[in-house]
Amino acid sequence: MINKKTFRIAISAIFIAIILVQTFVPYIGYIRILPGLPSITTIPLTVALAGCLMGPGFGASIGLFLGFLSMFVAYTQPGDIVSMLLFRNILIALVPRTAAGFIAGMIGQAAKDDSKFQKTIVYIITGLCTSLTNTLLVVGITSLWYMRDPSVLLHSLGQTQNSAPLVAILISVLGINGIVEAIFTAVLTPAIVMPLKQVMKRKIS
Repeated sequence: MINKKTFRIAISAIFIAIILVQTFVPYIGYIRILPGLPSITTIPLTVALAGCLMGPGFGASIGLFLGFLSMFVAYTQPGDIVSMLLFRNILIALVPRTAAGFIAGMIGQAAKDDSKFQKTIVYIITGLCTSLTNTLLVVGITSLWYMRDPSVLLHSLGQTQNSAPLVAILISVLGINGIVEAIFTAVLTPAIVMPLKQVMKRKIS
């Protein structure tokens, strides 16, 4: 058996290490499909797992760490101009990821039934909501931030001739990424969380 405080520190270190690997090792955390647009990221899955396993506070902390890391990458080695414009902004970098981790923990707590089916459904919803929270908040905050002068962002997106509202343009351009990320996170969250929960129960019981 392991002391709960020691176990929590160990889990924190593991999650931080995983996110660092996903961020800095090519094609693990970020997968580029369309040149010039932000990569599809697998990191919302890690945030969803953190929230499901350790609760909303821990999930929010891991999300916050991811946000700071996103901002660091945007300043030091941005993969594209859009990511640079978005994630150098402290609100766009931090708020969506922190909120996603908190949401993951809140929804994941509902999986207390002994029914495997019930847990699977809850974790699927958790993964879906985690990813969508991140995507929709990025779109929403970006729309508000660039509302007065969206010209630089529209130019980077190749949408200078598009007269639609900025939020609609962002949804249409970033929508594919968001859908793929949401499906990926929703499918893998229950497959990973459920066996890990059993291991954790044995380790700290």
